[in-house]
Amino acid sequence: MTSHLTRLLAAAAIAVTGLGAAGLAGGQQPQNFDDVRIRILPVRDNVFMLLGAGGNITVQTGQDGVLIVDAQYAPLSDRILAAIRTLSNGPIRYLINTHYHGDHTGGNENLRRAGSTIAGGNVTLDIADAAVGAQILAHDNVLRRLSSPPAGRAAAPVGAWPTSTFTGEEKKLFFNGEGIQILHQPAAHTDGDSIVFFRRSDVISAGDLLTTTAYPVIDLAAGGNIQGVIAGLNRIVDLIVPVYGQEGGTLVIPGHGRLCDLGEVINYREMATIVRDRVQDLIDKGMTIDQVKAARPTRDYDPVYGATTGFWTTEMFVEAVYRSLKPN
Repeated sequence: MTSHLTRLLAAAAIAVTGLGAAGLAGGQQPQNFDDVRIRILPVRDNVFMLLGAGGNITVQTGQDGVLIVDAQYAPLSDRILAAIRTLSNGPIRYLINTHYHGDHTGGNENLRRAGSTIAGGNVTLDIADAAVGAQILAHDNVLRRLSSPPAGRAAAPVGAWPTSTFTGEEKKLFFNGEGIQILHQPAAHTDGDSIVFFRRSDVISAGDLLTTTAYPVIDLAAGGNIQGVIAGLNRIVDLIVPVYGQEGGTLVIPGHGRLCDLGEVINYREMATIVRDRVQDLIDKGMTIDQVKAARPTRDYDPVYGATTGFWTTEMFVEAVYRSLKPN
């Protein structure tokens, strides 16, 4: 019998997109969005996954309105909103950012303006006021990186900045009848990563801590580190409750790629751990970065995750692992 997850994966297969060019740069984006379609994948109950260009979007619907995790690119906002409206006519109340990169935050301003903020119970504010819209929730480091980018890079528009941030280990939210945990994972893909756990639905939105289309992207300039990526994957594994002996249980929406369950998260974690350990062994033997690259510590995983061209190549990944483990 075909399992629930197998059916979902089959439905998603034609919609999977890879890492966007803005994944590391934060602002650059593909030049042509004309042919991009926003596809909807039902995940569980009132939680859905939207696939288009850039990072996957998670949508939760219910009597309180709509909650979104991540926003893809600004030119796709109208199509994203149209897809959301096929799921719910309720107001967009919350937009959670899993990190600051442009393929996950480029549509922040547009989606925020399309929503309205809850203020004092059921009272809503008029979105005609430019200062009012859906709340954008994120770790404080996301706000810092969107508002104060490195020299030579423009800040994101003020309307795209998070309107509510947290600095501790987690932020809790109760929305549409379920508890939602926003869990900060420090020094991982970036220094502002969050895992979003929908507790009743048993769905995790992992951001770019997990992808099925490439090696882990480690933004060293933004505080990323291979050790934090592995710690984040371990944390996701700890949150998952599997169905023994079959696919299913807790479902995980990755930053890019297909819907996952425990087995795929474990495979990705093992890959990251094994490559890290191989690179550490080569460092301990006194090898330089060029020698480590030449040793090809990723060789048996390259057919699945490797790339020789594009935004994030295998060599870039190996170098990021090396510099994570040997920063000086």
